Amino acid sequence: MSGMLLRLVCTAAVAAGTVLAPVPAAAAPEPPAPGERSVAGLLTNLQKLYREAEKATETYNATEERLKKQRALTRRLEIALARTRLSLHDSRGAAGRLARQQYQSRSDLSPYLRLLLARDPQGALDQGQVIGQLARQRARAVGRLTGDEKKATALARRARKALDAQLALAERRKKQRDEVRERLHEVEELLASLSAEQLTALAELERTEVAEEQEKLVASGALPAAGAPSAPSAAGDRAVRYAVEQVGKPYEWGAEGPRTYDCSGLTSQAWDAAGTPIPRTSQEQWARLKRIPLKQLRPGDLVLYFPEATHVALYLGDGMVVQAPRPGARIKVSPIAANPVLGAVRPDPAGKPLRHYEPPELPEGATEGSDLGYAPAAPETSIR
Repeated sequence: MSGMLLRLVCTAAVAAGTVLAPVPAAAAPEPPAPGERSVAGLLTNLQKLYREAEKATETYNATEERLKKQRALTRRLEIALARTRLSLHDSRGAAGRLARQQYQSRSDLSPYLRLLLARDPQGALDQGQVIGQLARQRARAVGRLTGDEKKATALARRARKALDAQLALAERRKKQRDEVRERLHEVEELLASLSAEQLTALAELERTEVAEEQEKLVASGALPAAGAPSAPSAAGDRAVRYAVEQVGKPYEWGAEGPRTYDCSGLTSQAWDAAGTPIPRTSQEQWARLKRIPLKQLRPGDLVLYFPEATHVALYLGDGMVVQAPRPGARIKVSPIAANPVLGAVRPDPAGKPLRHYEPPELPEGATEGSDLGYAPAAPETSIR
């Protein structure tokens, strides 16, 4: 995030604010000035911008993962090609030596006449066997040479294609990185246009809306009943404790720790630390992991948000999640309804719940701060 945004957000953290009264859209025929915009409208705009930024971030993350795999494939093919070319060089040398040996042993007489005219028929017979053996060795060497040549040609073709694919992915990643930067710049511009009072009002309105959504979700009966026993698996327990240990660290798009994380970077690293690797991006986590009803949530499960599964958090229990919210925010504990819930997945569906489970102690201030990212912010981080 830019230094300008950080200074603005820090000002908002200490400013005393009052909620601004909404201005009706029809109050002015022209677009209202920043001071006239309604808090609800600002919150809606900010939520939209952050959602677009996070969608672009997860798209970038997916391309980054593909690029890592493509680089590894290109490297494996380059190593295989180098080995095949070395083998081809050896095969050519062996074939050349055998050819010279056979040439030096040539005779215009047939093997039958050489045997009849030989002073030592047994020696001639032995010599013929040696010559035959050399011929067979030469045939095998030529076969290996031909096979190595074909293999080298095929590997060279595959290596070229792999490199071309790698370069195309790198170019796509650059474009997607630029798109994320553009989306975040739009957020910064909106925040920079607001007063400290408006930022304070936004935070208050957000808390109110999240509390209302949480109450509705709990009242719907979609979540596990309050006080119902809910224990994670052994791996889920490790994932929960890892995630809780990261509380307070800054959000950074594209980051996988250990100092900064984005939303799916946090969840993927938590489960990797638990010994159960899962896909890197929120979309892949939603697509490839076992989906479960919210009613069956247990600590360690992942909660996905928005129709495109562009945000993810790790369930703690009692209707709360730990998440890396948005740029400018820190990893925190939030109500599960802090964003529109899409569904839930379980990384270890075969894992049995622990018989005895003691939830980790949350650090002080774990639930404080905005879920949108305009509250007291993280240190400035670089966009890679």
